[in-house]
Amino acid sequence: MSYCTAIEFMPPGRKELHKAYHDQLYGFPIHDDDELFCRLVLEINQAGLSWETILKKEQTFRKAYQNFNVKKVANYTETDRERLMADPGIIRNRLKINAAIENAKTILALQKEFGSFEKWLEGEHPKTKEEWVKIFKKTFKFTGGEIVNEFLMSIGILAGAHDETCGVQKKVLKSRPLWSVKKSA
Repeated sequence: MSYCTAIEFMPPGRKELHKAYHDQLYGFPIHDDDELFCRLVLEINQAGLSWETILKKEQTFRKAYQNFNVKKVANYTETDRERLMADPGIIRNRLKINAAIENAKTILALQKEFGSFEKWLEGEHPKTKEEWVKIFKKTFKFTGGEIVNEFLMSIGILAGAHDETCGVQKKVLKSRPLWSVKKSA
């Protein structure tokens, strides 16, 4: 099977770490709001860093954020913020930690209004990258263009997660929900 160019030319140690994410998660739809929240938090934390750093810390992020349970994180207190700031297993950036907590609160509001974060995404689709960035900046904290682009590519809403010749791309396309496929005019 052929792979994305980035994976194809990685040294063996790095390739193993990235390959599992590339082959099983990147570009595939997520239907669980806690996992969508997880991906959003991880993408926010990747800003200014390498994705490899985030992949290495994913399990400690899961532990620190109670497996990204949206309801629990939305109710974090100042004590929880300080606990996160002291946790060397995650990215200790106050703006990113605050964004995770505030974004959990936003997702709860979206769930109340639309039934789920996923249904909100579905209701906003289709949009261009620029339109998505605009609505994310209006709705969420710490969501610039690259974060929004990577988040939406990583969950299969925007194209570009894999090279067209990558063997995983065919699996991604088969797994996409019908609403995420851009309709032609």
